[in-house]
Amino acid sequence: MPSATPPYLTLDPLVEAAIREDRAAGALSKWRTDDADVLRREDLPHDAATLARPAFVRDIEKVLNIPAYNRYADKTQVFSFAENDEISRRGLHVQLVSRVARGIGSLLGLNCDLIEAIALGHDVGHTPFGHAGERFLSACYHARTGRFFNHNVHSVRVLDQLYRRNISLQTLDGVLCHNGEFAQQRLVRGTCASFDELDELAETCNADEQTIKSLRPSTLEGCVVRVADMIAYIGKDRQDALAMGVIDSLSVFDSDVIGTANAKIINNLTVDIVNNSYGRDHIAMSEEVFADLKRAKRQNYEVIYLKEGMVDETENLVEEMFEEMYARLLADLAAGREDSPLIRHHVKRLCDTSRSITPEAYLAGEPNQIVVDYMASMTDSYFMAVYAHLFPESPRHIQTRGYCADL
Repeated sequence: MPSATPPYLTLDPLVEAAIREDRAAGALSKWRTDDADVLRREDLPHDAATLARPAFVRDIEKVLNIPAYNRYADKTQVFSFAENDEISRRGLHVQLVSRVARGIGSLLGLNCDLIEAIALGHDVGHTPFGHAGERFLSACYHARTGRFFNHNVHSVRVLDQLYRRNISLQTLDGVLCHNGEFAQQRLVRGTCASFDELDELAETCNADEQTIKSLRPSTLEGCVVRVADMIAYIGKDRQDALAMGVIDSLSVFDSDVIGTANAKIINNLTVDIVNNSYGRDHIAMSEEVFADLKRAKRQNYEVIYLKEGMVDETENLVEEMFEEMYARLLADLAAGREDSPLIRHHVKRLCDTSRSITPEAYLAGEPNQIVVDYMASMTDSYFMAVYAHLFPESPRHIQTRGYCADL
């Protein structure tokens, strides 16, 4: 019989002793990504690593200081259309991923600066309204181009092309391959070793929706972030579901090993991963923990994600709004409407902050890609404001759950 309350796991005594010995000796993992191995598209003097600003610390600062990072604060993590300051937005999610990943990376002797850069940047290309918004935008894009939109690929575009901050190959590779929806018991590193290979992988994902499932980070640090992406949301999404009243208690979940509450899930998955990955060239979990993790994800889908506030009529409504806005913005672009928010907000602001893109060069690009760039950049609130501006007579209105709805 499964335990109703699995215990907190602890590190294997031999693994713990080895970690303590390594730390005392200043020894790091032989598979750690060294700062000296950093690769950038351009060899710019101001990007040279220093003692005060090491190679991947520079990437962290680059990510933190692009406008797309600010927009995390008003993008859905799971729950949309609710005024509730206690539920997670995407900005908190990336911080939680960073914290979990750095905890694992530190125990394994990996490069925690690279881990933080990947974790903080991994969702900058995400759409408004979470994964539902991603599906809607991809459908609009695919219907007109035959190509697909994936937030991980777009995150690389944001960091590498739209803002052109000369971020390292190692960080961009981790961002591209972070998708934690595809769980694996044993995650072996990929082989992306150049920007040409990175560009080819991204393009293949745009053309073939199955490619994303085969991506593997090419550093152990990237592998850790990918696993941490799952760890960070499994339990936290349950906390948010409690706050939203979607569930009454955690008793609707069960577990053999990892537990049902956020703190225990984080601890037990971290411990198991370190026990099974320390001193190895891959990241792994035990069979028991991996089976329990898959069950936890399945239960989250059944109990939470199918009730995330974007189902039935609401989901259909938002999907229709995506299509209507996409078509209007594409028409504005074709007509050269200078008063369109696509021009006045997106193109102007992007070119003002990109440092290297001019409006003429950007507008000479593929029109659907420009519309996708704009819509993916939107926060939830901004999307609704732009829709209301473009279609003031539309009967489509999203009813949010206000702060005082329960009073």
